[in-house]
Amino acid sequence: QVQLVESGGGLVQPGGSLELSCVASGRVFTVYNMAWYRQVPGNERELVGSLTRSGSASYADSVKGRFTISKDNTESTTTLHLHMNSLKPEDTAVYYCNAMSLNSFYWGQGTQVTVAS
Repeated sequence: QVQLVESGGGLVQPGGSLELSCVASGRVFTVYNMAWYRQVPGNERELVGSLTRSGSASYADSVKGRFTISKDNTESTTTLHLHMNSLKPEDTAVYYCNAMSLNSFYWGQGTQVTVAS
């Protein structure tokens, strides 16, 4: 099992920046890919960006050039970061951390990001 705990959401003005973090613990050695998703009520959850174990990142077109994913590893945890710049009102959503292993898909509890003046 892998446990994911997100933090860092909140209210930010348009054009501002925010950083989300997700601490993965448990059987993190089984995880080969981590990602950030977001969801607006009434819409499907959409992929924001992902990062492979080897460090290869990919992003949704809507966030390319504004968002960056990075990670830090310790012996027992992996922390996934989402650095969000030039935020727009349409970035408002609940952001979820995701981890994939060979046999399982794990989700964090979600953290709300609201971009408004």
